[in-house]
Amino acid sequence: MIQVNRPFLPPLEEYSKYIETIWDRNWLTNQGPLVTELESRLKDHLQCPGLIFVSSGTIAIQIAIKALALKGEIITTPFTYVATVSSIVWEGCTPVFVDINPKSLNLDLSKIEAAITKNTSAIFATHVYGNPCDIDGIQKIAAKHNLPVVYDAAHCFGTTYKGKSVFEYGNISATSFHATKLFHTVEGGALFTGDEELLKKLTFMRNFGHNGPKDFAEVGINGKNSEFHAAMGLANLKYISEILASRKAQSLRYDHWLHRVYSEKIEINADSGYNYAYYPLILDSEETLLKVIKELEGNQVFPRRYFYPSLNTVNVYKSSPLPVSENVSKRIICLPLYHTLTIEEVDFISRLVLRACKL
Repeated sequence: MIQVNRPFLPPLEEYSKYIETIWDRNWLTNQGPLVTELESRLKDHLQCPGLIFVSSGTIAIQIAIKALALKGEIITTPFTYVATVSSIVWEGCTPVFVDINPKSLNLDLSKIEAAITKNTSAIFATHVYGNPCDIDGIQKIAAKHNLPVVYDAAHCFGTTYKGKSVFEYGNISATSFHATKLFHTVEGGALFTGDEELLKKLTFMRNFGHNGPKDFAEVGINGKNSEFHAAMGLANLKYISEILASRKAQSLRYDHWLHRVYSEKIEINADSGYNYAYYPLILDSEETLLKVIKELEGNQVFPRRYFYPSLNTVNVYKSSPLPVSENVSKRIICLPLYHTLTIEEVDFISRLVLRACKL
């Protein structure tokens, strides 16, 4: 059986060495030494000094919204994972969906300004599949209307934009270190900002607002992460270059086989260094997509319709029609892509796709 994803696991003995130190110290959580070490090593690796480790990517988004005191309407994309939009609603704000660019699948820059009203408090964009948005264009619009920008960068570990980590952009960027991501801590995430005062605020808010044992600087939440999760991150970070290289090789092999199948191919931002976090395949119709899924699943290969459905069509978030997002979401699947996937398995999957498409 070939799943769409299989989490990377480091050699057990390497992880165990970190776990033994937890037993020695009997310090399990509350900003322990492994959490501190992971934060330090991630700052060095990503060259992002304004970083804090949190318990999930979803908590990261929710803390970001609170820290910026966002109210009212937030402009966002319907082509993203539900956590992006549910966090906006959870924090008492209203998502205002803007359709996506049919080439990049990110927010359509030409449609953002028309959605801005007196009630708009921020632009909240997702770098879809690790492909950076038009960051300069979004920032220009945000500056014109005096709006903060938050990025859902859940897919972006290893992605760069104009030579810097994509996490460096926006007022705040939030990412996920969930087990399905190419770098993971089993469960986890991180917040990034270049604003030192905002970083302090985020740090307080992650830990109930504590400013020492008897004082509180902010209203906070339990967004901390544990030593066990940090241990996994430290063990995995050693292999990140290898993980990125294997995903690129697998993706290029898929390209070799499947270039005839694409109805369109996602246009990767020319200013970016892409991380090959996913292998999305856009087919010519939903009918073809369903044929491909049937062929794959009949041979114990399980892709994922990601992202589907377009979130503007979901009952709890329903809004006006957005034809590009709705159309693409019906025709796109992500094929298996993970560290231990072999080239032979990529070839097998590709042949099944071609067979389903009668090519």
